[in-house]
Amino acid sequence: MEPSQIPRQPTPVNATMFQAFEWYIPADQKHWLRLREAVAGLQATGIDNMWIPPACKGSSQQGNGYDIYDLYDLGEFDQKGGISTKWGTKEDLVQLVQRADEVRMGIYFDAVLNQKAGADRTEQCRVIEVDPNDRTKAITDPYSIDGWLGFDFPGRAGRYSTLTYHWYHFTGTDYNNANGKTAIYRILGDGKDWSKFVGKEKGNYDYLMFADLDYTHPEVEADVKAWGEWLCSQVPIKGIRFDAIKHYSEEFLQSLVEHLDDRIGPGWFLVGEFWQDSLEAMTTYIRNMQHKFSLFDVPLVYNFSSISNTENADLTKVFEGTLVGAEPVNAVTLVMNHDTQPYQALAADIQPFFKPLAYCLILLRAEGYPCVFFGDVYGIKGDHPLPPSCGGKVPDLCLARRLYAYGEQLDYFDFPHCIGWTRLGTWDRPSGLACVMSNAGPNEKWMYVGREHRGELWTDILGWEQGQITINDDGWGCFTCGAVSVAVWVNGSAEGRDQLGKL
Repeated sequence: MEPSQIPRQPTPVNATMFQAFEWYIPADQKHWLRLREAVAGLQATGIDNMWIPPACKGSSQQGNGYDIYDLYDLGEFDQKGGISTKWGTKEDLVQLVQRADEVRMGIYFDAVLNQKAGADRTEQCRVIEVDPNDRTKAITDPYSIDGWLGFDFPGRAGRYSTLTYHWYHFTGTDYNNANGKTAIYRILGDGKDWSKFVGKEKGNYDYLMFADLDYTHPEVEADVKAWGEWLCSQVPIKGIRFDAIKHYSEEFLQSLVEHLDDRIGPGWFLVGEFWQDSLEAMTTYIRNMQHKFSLFDVPLVYNFSSISNTENADLTKVFEGTLVGAEPVNAVTLVMNHDTQPYQALAADIQPFFKPLAYCLILLRAEGYPCVFFGDVYGIKGDHPLPPSCGGKVPDLCLARRLYAYGEQLDYFDFPHCIGWTRLGTWDRPSGLACVMSNAGPNEKWMYVGREHRGELWTDILGWEQGQITINDDGWGCFTCGAVSVAVWVNGSAEGRDQLGKL
């Protein structure tokens, strides 16, 4: 067969993830219902997969689920104040997942496997106190405490799993009910210690909060692996976001992934929250997980924050030291999440003017798998409410990714305060685009979009730059943007242009 006769493969559609919550969502037990109504619209904007908040029962109906009480209660049993989680009932969750499947949207489950909270009773155990800044150093002799370490799950009464948890299923806790003292207590027992396969901050970062699970205990390992199988039988999902992975055994997580691949089948999307501004540590983790695992690009978030808060910052260095620069296939890029939003512990301040630039940098480029934050689309609630960011343009940028961000990428990172790039399109997605941004005054940049576009009239899909740009006979255009702003130029007659600005 001649090369010209070989069938050309269709270009895969760009995928975009949506984090479907922010920290201050009202605790009205109706979030699953709201998301069910929203999924069709989100899919139409270019969202393909939704990362939902932790669906397992927390220590109260006000908790976001990171205060996890029972893995096997998805809002089905009367425990910790009621049947529903903060987000809704199990029935509501199942209906959400069914609706998402109808519109071809995948669901990523937020798995909180590091700790348990809201114990049903105290248990006595032997401990030593450790230095909070170096958990490898004991600062007391061994003694006994009354720790909140007994988990009976009375509302579930043994359904789905008969295991109840006791002090020996944990490595640490932070409260002695006998005297009301808060400290970091390492629980003692035969062969019991902090995990060796965790982050090295604070000497050993196994302990994070609440009652810290011990994955060297065979009952814990077996119960959590069985939960993974059970979860997939209850709620069809396409991926898992693992919380706080630097705080529990990497060895166990490898084993869990292998177990799920064996029992459920391969093809999961797996991403971990490894919140550390160390590219070396992140790339090492990905290699150890044999590149089956993605991580959120923490260094990129901090670059966005630093550049947006630094006068005369150099835009050409925005990707320096980032995960997407080193491991583009395994990097989930983001601008903000529930931990970095304002007034949270890891808050990373990104100035409002820079948010549109940042979203263009994650959505319209070839590298990375972008994750869009709920608060930037719908706004943030709570005591310090904020409106949707980017003047409400994030959905348009998501749709531009789906429609136009294909093909060869040509970078024009040649001036500190004005950068740009073009995407040249593919045989079946030919439109292409040109993006130019400035963190100083108004600017312009000559960029190549391809001779096949000569004579076309391109306009800014955001509507912030007025007028048209004519592509010359050699395939070049002079693309402009406003002061501290961004413009995304596309052929005014490109397929899908009529959908923009209506989302």
